[in-house]
Amino acid sequence: MTEPVNNMIAFQGEPGAHSHAACLHAYPDMEPIACPTFEDALAAVKSGRARYAMIPIENSVAGRVADIHHLLPEADLYIVNEQFERIRHQLLGLPGTNLDQLKRALSHTHALGQCRKIIQELGLKAVREADTAGSARIVKEEGDATQAAIASKLASEIYGLEVLKSDIEDASHNTTRFVVLSAEPEDADHESGPVITTFIFRVRNVPAALYKALGGFATNGVNMTKLESYQLEGSFNATMFHADIEGHPSDRNVRLALEELSFFSSEVKVLGTYPSNPYREELEKLSATRNPQA
Repeated sequence: MTEPVNNMIAFQGEPGAHSHAACLHAYPDMEPIACPTFEDALAAVKSGRARYAMIPIENSVAGRVADIHHLLPEADLYIVNEQFERIRHQLLGLPGTNLDQLKRALSHTHALGQCRKIIQELGLKAVREADTAGSARIVKEEGDATQAAIASKLASEIYGLEVLKSDIEDASHNTTRFVVLSAEPEDADHESGPVITTFIFRVRNVPAALYKALGGFATNGVNMTKLESYQLEGSFNATMFHADIEGHPSDRNVRLALEELSFFSSEVKVLGTYPSNPYREELEKLSATRNPQA
């Protein structure tokens, strides 16, 4: 393996994708590398071409990103950070285009689904493309004033398109959570502030195994912020679980909870311990404001 290029960060998609914007916001001093697939972005880190990879893992509207839960355990990489990116979709067209000229809206299927209201309001035909930034490139290259792309503000700047309508997403909370992956662990110091630990596990084939495996987190006061399951190798009997908890493995309560988890599991793998993004605290404050009695 070659030495990592320390100022490179890989992402999946074309230049101008929301993943590209996440790279710029989280690591403004690093140079983003566009990769065709998630596998290519992970391979860039594995080979040493890039230091990090910025990978979307879930969206507040669309849910978890397909295939990521299968790719992360097999990538043999470590989660070293997280980034929450507010997704602001823009309607982009050729310079000088009027809204009443438009007939088609090109974008990724998720973006089209997240902007249904404006598509219906303008009477546009939704056209699925591979990604949002690629849609902006197509609109620019084809030079058809009846076509618009739903993409980021960054894409408009890269491809020389005009923002015909701003922030057109249906949900104002539309946010994507990204994880940052590295070839080497960079575990956060448990005394430096709040941290998140991500791990995967597979429970033993015994009655109430999942209940018993998770019991240690409750009895030791460890907050589990995420728990998802996914099938292994197309089997309905082999289930792996992906979990996020608040806390560091060196904390006594977390250590005890993980020990209990391991006792009832056939496999446990920690993917990383990293700083909790400040956005989490903002969400807690917002939730407390909306639910003062909670």
